[in-house]
Amino acid sequence: MGDINSVGVIGAGQMGSGIAHVCALGGREVRLHDQNAERLKAALGDIEKNLNRQVTKQIITEANAKATLGRITATASLADIGQTDLVIEAATENEEIKKAIFQALTPHLKATTVLATNTSSISITRLASVTDRPERFIGLHFMNPAPVMKLVEIIRGIATSPATYENVKVFAENLGKITTDAEDYPAFIVNRILVPMINEAIYALYEGVGDVRSIDTSLKLGANHPMGPLELADFMGLDVVLAIMNVLLDGMSDTKYRPCPLLVKYVEAGWLGRKTGRGFYDYSGVQPEPTR
Repeated sequence: MGDINSVGVIGAGQMGSGIAHVCALGGREVRLHDQNAERLKAALGDIEKNLNRQVTKQIITEANAKATLGRITATASLADIGQTDLVIEAATENEEIKKAIFQALTPHLKATTVLATNTSSISITRLASVTDRPERFIGLHFMNPAPVMKLVEIIRGIATSPATYENVKVFAENLGKITTDAEDYPAFIVNRILVPMINEAIYALYEGVGDVRSIDTSLKLGANHPMGPLELADFMGLDVVLAIMNVLLDGMSDTKYRPCPLLVKYVEAGWLGRKTGRGFYDYSGVQPEPTR
């Protein structure tokens, strides 16, 4: 397999823009795609802001930031994305949406293009099955926020070739990431452990064991976590937390993965966390305030 010099990123949300940032900073030409033109524009603004933050912290130089931004091209065309060496799908955590994206993308791909998904929980094998190249398909799960977090989980589907695995592993490591290998089981490693913990914290809130602030403070100071579990849930997006719990429940057939009813209620209300301005905290003021 050849070197990965160009990367297409599908989805210009928080994860997609972060992955585009990391890949461009690593010297790759990046094409960032989203159907929503406003979201694409906002993503470029977010990337520029985050690069400037890195300059302020003296992580990168101003010249490096400018060059990085110059390597990112926004495009509404899937055909443009298909001509890159590696395509990373970073759309919403919904299996049918992801499958539809890969089916639409497949006719536009170069014969040598490698496909990757940033899914945090969904079967790599099932997603690969709707493409014309399951042997060139792999899970490449960046942590959020991608420019800050060092870890990338690599997940092989049943048909993923050794060459594909080696190629994307070298690629991720060249971006300055540390990789771990995970089997193609529901939620892989990080979210298999992390998200049920978050769900348990929501149960503790639901059952009145503690309020939002006491639960988060307890985990931050009692377990040395940098963020409390409810604060982290808001950061991830409560819809994402619920989607991962449902994947675990469906895939493992074990009631210990049953989503907390309070989590379901928040998602039904549209209280998805930071991205909607309200979740377990209200973000409308100067400082986030608990909603319960």
